[in-house]
Amino acid sequence: MRQLSGNSARQFCSFVVDGHLFGVPIGEVQEVLRAQPMTTVPRAPPVVRGLIHLRGQIVTALDVRTRLGLPARPTESSINLLVRDSEGAVSLLVDEIGDVLNVRSDAFEPVPDVVPRQLRNVVAGVYKLDKKLLLVVDIPRLTSIENEESQPRE
Repeated sequence: MRQLSGNSARQFCSFVVDGHLFGVPIGEVQEVLRAQPMTTVPRAPPVVRGLIHLRGQIVTALDVRTRLGLPARPTESSINLLVRDSEGAVSLLVDEIGDVLNVRSDAFEPVPDVVPRQLRNVVAGVYKLDKKLLLVVDIPRLTSIENEESQPRE
């Protein structure tokens, strides 16, 4: 675990998508899984990569790269980061999983203008680390596909 000095700390499960370091509050993470077999959903928006069967539970898998308008993953391999939102479990397909990070609660900052617009739409704020920004994900905004502008798959 990476430790930053400070009075009170928050813990985040970190992950990387297209070179950007993101964090999800550890309490919202259910588990991390390697690539899983997926069933595609006809006419679903492109962000919905499919459904995975997880110990009797059907979980929607969302491609974070597609959701953020980023280029396709260079390989088909992805990591499933299962998070909980108001609807239940959702799998976020990410490039790689990082460490659990402890950050000072008082170091939380608003999203700076240097963060690309498509990322700002799903980020609640940032923490400045040594040489990177930890972009704190707003899970409801990231998992919402109601306003998805992409056309459904045929």
